[in-house]
Amino acid sequence: MRYHNITKDDMLNGDGLRVVLWVAGCSHCCKECQNPVTWDPAGGLPFDEDAKKEIFEQLDKPYISGITFSGGDPLHAANRLDVRNLMAEIKQKYPDKTIWLYTGDSWENILHYACMQYVDVLVDGEFQIGKKNNKLLWKGSSNQRVIDVPKSLKQTDPSIPILHCGDFE
Repeated sequence: MRYHNITKDDMLNGDGLRVVLWVAGCSHCCKECQNPVTWDPAGGLPFDEDAKKEIFEQLDKPYISGITFSGGDPLHAANRLDVRNLMAEIKQKYPDKTIWLYTGDSWENILHYACMQYVDVLVDGEFQIGKKNNKLLWKGSSNQRVIDVPKSLKQTDPSIPILHCGDFE
């Protein structure tokens, strides 16, 4: 896995103060994406022990609510396994911290991915410039959904997502 940045004390990419890992690699290539520099899976820097240490130092802080995986797309084939492994390690070490995940994929296509067991909130769907709305909380276009993953997975039919309580239009 490669990454472009680790943002600290972020308030825009999930609930509370968060650390954000911006991974490299995205095949969605949404028109007017805010981060086209992250599309190339060979871009950025190798995710190494120093990067992991930087994330853990942030998660050690009691006022940090959790981590957000963004990019690029954390579910790009170049990232999926490493992202899942990092999520598992974070959930074990920081069980009270939340994990948010942004992806251009849809919930219906990814709900069976192994990493979903670690995700608390998923923001799904490609950014669509025609549906852009700067007043939306935690998402850029109205087609995207902010999904409560644990509640959705516990349903009889998990393919019908339950929206996170903060998902207001």
